[in-house]
Amino acid sequence: MKNKMILMLGLFLATAVSVFAQADDISPARKQAIDSLALEKVKDLSKYISIIGSKETQFSEANRVMDRAEELFAPGAEMGVSSINSSEIAYYKVRRYFERLMALNYDRVNITWYDIQYISDLERQPDGRYVGVITVFQRFEGTSIETGMNYKDTTKKDITIYVEKKQTQIAGRTIEFWDVMLGDVRVTETSA
Repeated sequence: MKNKMILMLGLFLATAVSVFAQADDISPARKQAIDSLALEKVKDLSKYISIIGSKETQFSEANRVMDRAEELFAPGAEMGVSSINSSEIAYYKVRRYFERLMALNYDRVNITWYDIQYISDLERQPDGRYVGVITVFQRFEGTSIETGMNYKDTTKKDITIYVEKKQTQIAGRTIEFWDVMLGDVRVTETSA
């Protein structure tokens, strides 16, 4: 009898743990919405980088856009910078990356991202978050009229995506939702 009680209690606890674990699983419909949100945030980042890097953007507007772009990222995220003239890849905190981008010594800068897609599906981590990777190709063109310098490169970048459950208060009620944050942007390849 005692063994049956222990067995029943064990089965109950195993079932309860399984049910609670499944409560944080992402349904296929929710996953599709999260994937769309992640891709949308990456596309927003692409637009922000183009605006910040453009020499036609006024300083005050570039700062406003930098603030908006920073909101896309998890704390401590870094962005990689590479060049076809060097094999080294430098990493900067997000705000510092934007500041350096704005200060580039070109008369014209054009930055475009293309072929944005998931390369790894979301995987659940022990802390309950989900992590995935989106890859993009960035085409950079910088022109200096005075010196006639013209630099172009194409960089493949992997962007870590974090998905975690958060809470907010709406009309006195606690509402849970899944949020997407961008993580490190790693350079994987640079070519002319």
